[in-house]
Amino acid sequence: TQAVMMATPADLEDFAVGFSLSEQVIKTPADIHSLDVIETKLGIELRMDLATPNAERLAQRRRAMAGPVGCGLCGIESLKEAMRPVPRVDADFRVSQRDIMGAVTAIERAQALNRETRAVHAAAFWRAGHELVFVREDVGRHNALDKTSGAIARAGMSARDGVVVISSRVSIEMVQKAAIMGAPILIAVSAPTALAVRAAEESGITLAAVARDDGFEVFSHPDRIEFDARQNVA
Repeated sequence: TQAVMMATPADLEDFAVGFSLSEQVIKTPADIHSLDVIETKLGIELRMDLATPNAERLAQRRRAMAGPVGCGLCGIESLKEAMRPVPRVDADFRVSQRDIMGAVTAIERAQALNRETRAVHAAAFWRAGHELVFVREDVGRHNALDKTSGAIARAGMSARDGVVVISSRVSIEMVQKAAIMGAPILIAVSAPTALAVRAAEESGITLAAVARDDGFEVFSHPDRIEFDARQNVA
């Protein structure tokens, strides 16, 4: 067992791939030989057959984890592990202020499950000229981001070519996941923690948060954003 998670039972193939990517158990979806979704009386099992090197990597990194709603650091046994180094994102991708505010408006409109329940988070992938490419919802914010990561990878796309948008606050784990995805820009509706801002700065990610349809705050690497003096930006 790689992990035991509490998650919304939708887009589970995306979740399995995205979680495995963020845990660095696999490098690409091709490292998974097979993936089966098995419903049991107690829950749902996602059974993966991994290529041999990846199975060995899993054995080294395995967590005996019962994660309440996708707890990002559950099962971590040391501060060093919690602060694990992540790849630096050097993608030369730029957006305008209008793009950012448009992406925030789009993710709000796309949250069908949240409109019904008022109880789930969302993560999305936005590309210039394509609006929202993927939107995934889950009761856990980490799960929603993993599902989006998996959707991008399974489609043969790269997060380096767009913007990741989340409806939740930004903790360090969310920045770590975005960095592993290779996302150059992370936009959040809510505020970031101080540790998340530090991680975004160190990993080269442009972090825009407290984002609404009329403005946002930039916390790191503002060079990827084309500013308009008439817009409300801090």
